[in-house]
Amino acid sequence: MICIKAIITAAGYASRLWPLTKDIPKPLLEVKGKPIVEHIVGKISEIPEVDEIFIVTNAKFYPLFEDWLVEIKANFPVPIKLVNDGTASNDDRLGQVGDIHFVMEREGIDDGLLVVAGDNLFNFSLLPAYNVFMRQKQILNPLYESKSYKAARESGSVVIDELTNEFVEFMEKSPMPKSTLISLGIYFFPQQKLNLVKKYIAEKNSPDKMGFFLVWLMKLEKVLGHVYTEKWFDIGWIEALEAARKEFEP
Repeated sequence: MICIKAIITAAGYASRLWPLTKDIPKPLLEVKGKPIVEHIVGKISEIPEVDEIFIVTNAKFYPLFEDWLVEIKANFPVPIKLVNDGTASNDDRLGQVGDIHFVMEREGIDDGLLVVAGDNLFNFSLLPAYNVFMRQKQILNPLYESKSYKAARESGSVVIDELTNEFVEFMEKSPMPKSTLISLGIYFFPQQKLNLVKKYIAEKNSPDKMGFFLVWLMKLEKVLGHVYTEKWFDIGWIEALEAARKEFEP
């Protein structure tokens, strides 16, 4: 039986959203009556093979996540476990790749892996991307067709081969993006490729952003994209949060 573990990265300090996030983490901000992270858990739970969800947070906000989890865990069929990365400020954070590696090592993860950033809100199902991942058995990063070069300049933009959907080029916040496809904070890893996260960290590469990891990864491995056109929200600033509260469809 195939088993998939999921990690939701929720250990950042969201300084761009202050003062909203001074005392509450971004994933616990509410959109349409639920915290962002709860919407994400619902989407992940639609994948039948996911048998455990890990939410990695920091020491500052861990108690707030504990309170939230007590209230909602009975609502989902998948066990949810909180992981405290032990950091207390933006200055000592582990970074997104660092947090993924931390959870993998601490929890002994040795199955297929789904990673979702804790500030992602999306109206689409993960199942189409997951089905491609299961057929291809390659690392897969879902993409959003933004149809906006302005949006691409503010994100990681991707050029893909139109026949194979393989990544050809990845650009992190390029002033001149070659594509309006945006890399979403969602990643599928087959079990046999998990060692690449460990290799990346062992080589002392930057643990901060998954974009840095993707640039490094493309030199070693095929990376696939799966394009979505349904609405996606990157809750990185107050205007984006306000837009999500108006337009997000649970």
